[in-house]
Amino acid sequence: MNDTGYGTASGAYARDGYERDGVRRASERLESLARLLDSSIRVPGTRFTFGLDSILSLVPVVGSFVGAGVSAYLVIEAYRLGAPRATLAAMLANIGLDTVLGSIPVIGFVFDALYKANNRNVAILRRHLARAGRL
Repeated sequence: MNDTGYGTASGAYARDGYERDGVRRASERLESLARLLDSSIRVPGTRFTFGLDSILSLVPVVGSFVGAGVSAYLVIEAYRLGAPRATLAAMLANIGLDTVLGSIPVIGFVFDALYKANNRNVAILRRHLARAGRL
């Protein structure tokens, strides 16, 4: 295994026996991406944050689908980390809701800024990994 956290030449994580350190690093990497997408920009003088996903939603329809594509990476990584179907389905449902409501002009920006689907998805994945004793 190299230090990127990937195992085989195909780039897939080993679904059985993946090293705890590799899982932790992958989880941290996904958490950083989710933070960038959902909460990397703070409104001065407030605790309110939003991220690149909210900004993308300002471009009607197209921006939301680009954001969904980036968000799908989190689900692919969750699969590689061995997340069960129920966890993956919950993550996909969050992305679907975020994409549909985020594609509505103006309202979509507000929804994206408040809902933070990527942060939710990383929390779902981390709960699974913790319960499975992999974090």
